[in-house]
Amino acid sequence: MTAMTNEAARQQMVTQQVRAWSVLDPGVLQVMSEVPRERFVPAAYRKLAFADTAVPLPDGQHMLTPQVEGRILQALAVTPADRVLEIGTGSGFLAACLARLGAQVTSLEIRPALAEAARRVLHETGTANCEVLTRDAFEWQPAGPFDCIAVSGSLPLPDTRFREWLAPGGRLFVVVGQPPAMEAWLLRREAQGGWQSQSLFETSLPPLDNAPQPENFVF
Repeated sequence: MTAMTNEAARQQMVTQQVRAWSVLDPGVLQVMSEVPRERFVPAAYRKLAFADTAVPLPDGQHMLTPQVEGRILQALAVTPADRVLEIGTGSGFLAACLARLGAQVTSLEIRPALAEAARRVLHETGTANCEVLTRDAFEWQPAGPFDCIAVSGSLPLPDTRFREWLAPGGRLFVVVGQPPAMEAWLLRREAQGGWQSQSLFETSLPPLDNAPQPENFVF
């Protein structure tokens, strides 16, 4: 695609896919209009960069669809002072969007090839405030709390570990469940120590690597 074709396709993605899926936050729409999504897509699938599909990545992984990415960004309501954690870097596109909205992004990717590719593209696109770590989120411990956490893979079972990494007022986006019944949730840590939870939408995402699985009963 030429630069002009990319720009037209990007704007069509934002208006006909993202905005049409109830993503109305002007800051989110602007970021998704500015971050060059095509740079984060493997060369073999570049024609699908702006399509309504989960674009394949190496190691059998896939990018989130633009609609889901937009809903994540909108739900987290990232501010310029926020410290952000992403669990599951994938292509790095969502990390780039989070970095434009927040102060500092730490992104965890368990697969070394994906982590290295994301680091390269983030550097090439001038995303200086994002660090990609090759880590298993289920073994990693943060040095301090985060204001926003985006979990880009699903959890087959409810798990409280990630919400404990939130600062007071912090927000966590997570998808919980098993196919076909998965639900996206926003959890907020109240200043007094309690929790608020909001069901956002139904979706289906592959589970995070090493996520706890339900026991299989044998009769």
